[in-house]
Amino acid sequence: MQNIKKILCAVDLSEHSKQVAHYATTLAKALGASIVVVYTAPSLSQYVGFHVPPNTIENFVGEIVTGAEKSMETFVAENFPGVQAKGQVLIGYAAEEILSRANEEEVGLIVMGTHGRTGLDRILFGSVAEKVVKSARQPVLTIRPKEEDD
Repeated sequence: MQNIKKILCAVDLSEHSKQVAHYATTLAKALGASIVVVYTAPSLSQYVGFHVPPNTIENFVGEIVTGAEKSMETFVAENFPGVQAKGQVLIGYAAEEILSRANEEEVGLIVMGTHGRTGLDRILFGSVAEKVVKSARQPVLTIRPKEEDD
């Protein structure tokens, strides 16, 4: 087995992200690895064709990123006890940004959540996790949301 010294933990900052963080933290402690925690904010570039002034889109994206950075700082502080973890907010399409950052950081493992969408929901929204699993050079551990009753 490969020596894993860095783990990329992709989160969406939802309640489910805490479960994903727990798995990443457990693995990092066992492997002696550090964690890069990433959240990807949408670029909104696909909405430029709606005749919205570009500076308005840029301001809106800037506000999203600023809010996400504050949330990320709190999330990392609360959910990664006993391991070296740094948070990063990326902008763009989630799967592409996760894969790119995993390669740039030379991580040995990607840990991320999956919403387990099926049917029409999956056709309309796709699956970031599926795209990452199919394209990643590294192993990918996906965590499905755990129901409260489980």
